[in-house]
Amino acid sequence: MSLIRSDYPEDFLFGVATSAYQIEGHAKGGAGRTHWDDFAAGPGNVVRAEHGALACDHYDRMDEDLDLIRDLGVDSYRFSTSWARVLPEGRGTPNAEGLDFYDRLVDGLLERGIKPAATLYHWELPSPLADMGGWRNRDIAAWFGEFTETIMGRIGDRVWSTAPINEPWCVGWLSHFQGHHAPGLRDIRAAARAMHHILLAHGTAISVMRGLGMSNLGAVCNMEYAEPAPGTDGSDADLYDAIYNQFFLSGMFHKRYPDVVLAGIEPHLPDGWQDDFDVISTPLDWVGLNYYTRKILAPDDGPWPHHQEIDGPLPKTQMGWEIYPEGLYQLLTMMKERYTGDLPLYVTENGMASEIPFRDADRVAYLETHLAQARRAIAEGVPLKGYFIWSLMDNYEWALGYEKRFGLVHVDFETLTRTPKDSYRALASGLRR
Repeated sequence: MSLIRSDYPEDFLFGVATSAYQIEGHAKGGAGRTHWDDFAAGPGNVVRAEHGALACDHYDRMDEDLDLIRDLGVDSYRFSTSWARVLPEGRGTPNAEGLDFYDRLVDGLLERGIKPAATLYHWELPSPLADMGGWRNRDIAAWFGEFTETIMGRIGDRVWSTAPINEPWCVGWLSHFQGHHAPGLRDIRAAARAMHHILLAHGTAISVMRGLGMSNLGAVCNMEYAEPAPGTDGSDADLYDAIYNQFFLSGMFHKRYPDVVLAGIEPHLPDGWQDDFDVISTPLDWVGLNYYTRKILAPDDGPWPHHQEIDGPLPKTQMGWEIYPEGLYQLLTMMKERYTGDLPLYVTENGMASEIPFRDADRVAYLETHLAQARRAIAEGVPLKGYFIWSLMDNYEWALGYEKRFGLVHVDFETLTRTPKDSYRALASGLRR
């Protein structure tokens, strides 16, 4: 790998990322049931109906995994906390084993000289809250605030950074409009309300953490660079961009939603939604971008938003996603110019799924080309302060089960043996230079 750490600013951080349900083993340690357990049990929702009951068994193999992070030589580890592990019913009495688990995780990272970067929520909503409407219910902002106070009251004094919700677009649109993730709805009213309540919960959590005296609080948004299909007028790409890339940042930073999105969802938003922006726009210390690919958009004859994705010509990952490194630079530049200004930015996820088990030169090339675009952004004045690779290890890839492998470390899902791939070794070498 051509990575040389000294090519980056002295305060630039390198890290790796995972999420709770994807690696921990949710059946262990007194965790409560989640809507992902329910979704996976439905026919056709997940490949082979696979679930996260065992996953990578990080719950019992934490020390081994933290040693892998240490030996890689990265500066920070981005992990998520499981709401249902901390509060099995979503509210009420905390699970002592769950709190102890995250205590050990944070302390283990600090003992190894690694900065703990926490994300409060990475998609596994407690089933009892899903029963009450989940993200469609405005009360979820208060429920999320209670969870935030419980978990950060325990570990908030030692984490380096915290973001409330990973990838709001996935939690709202992908899960409530497109139906690909739990709770598996295809309902514009549910999607509109979920998207708004996600932002309300985000702002509530930031306020709770400020009240606990915490700092270095941010948001993590996923984005895809949107391009118009040849011969189209570009309006479909503009609408896709507004829904996917602009909606959540616009709420956080401009106290409004894009007009082209409101044209489709405003009739379905909850009463009084315009009055929530003071909470939604609670000031942040940084913003993270999760970036993987671009999409090419063309019109279709279906209901709003009347567009479809067109297969592109570029090489693709195991996920079928085009490899388009330039999109990382373009989106970082857009974020700075439209929303964040001088606020620090982080690439909080970037990586690829590959079928190659160990000699993953394709992943090395992917990381190199995207890191080059990160350096390009820095050279042009974007205040990019860090880059996190998804993922430390192969894990449960949601509706795609255990087939798609994003890890720097190979996991044998029969034996749970961890084996560093060539990409892990190449990155470790580059970080020492």
